[in-house]
Amino acid sequence: MDIKSLLYAALATAVLGGCAVPPAQPVGLVDVIERPAERALLTGMRAYDDAQYPQAERALTTALGAGLASPRDRASAHKLLAFIYCSSARINECEAAFRAARQADPTFALSRSEAGHPAWGPVYRRTTN
Repeated sequence: MDIKSLLYAALATAVLGGCAVPPAQPVGLVDVIERPAERALLTGMRAYDDAQYPQAERALTTALGAGLASPRDRASAHKLLAFIYCSSARINECEAAFRAARQADPTFALSRSEAGHPAWGPVYRRTTN
């Protein structure tokens, strides 16, 4: 192979190599938590776990409004809102939140213990029919 052919081969390799798609970077927890919607979801989940229901409701509503990327995350936010609504006797809102959870993620389902809860279990069962 002469020098001219080697140069063309090197140039073709460089050009074609530049067109290659770099491997996707893994997404880590720090990357996700920097997103406003996901950060609000985490805040809402923590507030719910700490029985700070008004704060949880605000944060979960913010998370949904900010556009959670994952269907499962959207369903989880709606589920916790449903629990809050049912616990405060806002049955229509509770039912709507369960329906929204299923719309966000068609595989959404409560665990057996969650579905048996006296406050929201009956409302949840009505939404599964």
